[in-house]
Amino acid sequence: MGMTDFHQNFNRFFDELQLQRQRADRTEKMDLHPQMGEGAIQRFVPRPDLEIVISKYKLYQKHKANIFTEAPMVELNYCLQGRRKTVGSDFQHEFAPGNYTLQFTRQVDACFELNEHQPLLMLSIGLPVSTFHRFMEELNGTRTIDFSHILGRHSFRIFQNTIDPSASVILKQILRAAERHDTKNFEIECGALELLSLAFRSFLFDDKQELSILSKSDMQKIRQAREILLERMTNPPTLVELSRLIHLNDYKLKIGFKEIYGMTVFSYLRNKRLEKAFFLLQNGSMNVNEVSCAVGYSNPSYFAEAFRKQFGCNPGEFTRRF
Repeated sequence: MGMTDFHQNFNRFFDELQLQRQRADRTEKMDLHPQMGEGAIQRFVPRPDLEIVISKYKLYQKHKANIFTEAPMVELNYCLQGRRKTVGSDFQHEFAPGNYTLQFTRQVDACFELNEHQPLLMLSIGLPVSTFHRFMEELNGTRTIDFSHILGRHSFRIFQNTIDPSASVILKQILRAAERHDTKNFEIECGALELLSLAFRSFLFDDKQELSILSKSDMQKIRQAREILLERMTNPPTLVELSRLIHLNDYKLKIGFKEIYGMTVFSYLRNKRLEKAFFLLQNGSMNVNEVSCAVGYSNPSYFAEAFRKQFGCNPGEFTRRF
């Protein structure tokens, strides 16, 4: 298959939304039909083997888009607002705000389920397998990470984690650039490549692609565990209590949680606490001690140490920057 065939995967989705696209593989903005909803999808094709899509719209009715992904591809998705579900014959995944996913797809029949009256904001980056392989090559020309090896016998595989502050900064830069009329292709391309680099390092390096694949039921329970952690951030359950709440043994919870989110349960909790602290301090409406309590740290000194390790400066220093 040609390098640009992967653009057809995006075109099929655009066509299912009845978007009036003018080109098969070029940069353009496509407004939703007034009877479908409000908003638009912007596609950027800064080079033939890279597609960046910003979806910012709201549908008036629920919509299901059935799509056959013919060209194998790698796709990186960031969900900033709203929810979208993707269902296949042997997988089901819901995109939720604050999460990002790295997907590897062969030929797949999938149904995209889109909610009504719910603003959706997503950024997607797609590239063909040939480009992914080129990115994975080391300086001496060897390659230890392979598309087929990651998928194994499966036609679809997905890795998921929460959006960290460094990625949030890049996402905001891309979204701002997309709104300007004088933005150059290289600005969009550089931001997309930075996000790809962060995602590849998070999911693929250090042999993370060797992890086992969970059942649908296990994945649903582990996502439930994540929601419980976020809801009870200031007073979280123990690992054993958490496993009982979701009806999954603690060993499988530990192994499965690391597979889906790339870290242990309580490393994830620590990161989410610190990410929330980052945004609260950036907002400027609370002082350091108030933020410390709001994210579950009873000891401000311990909070300051954890914040410094995560972001490279004390929380007090961070607030003075704003």
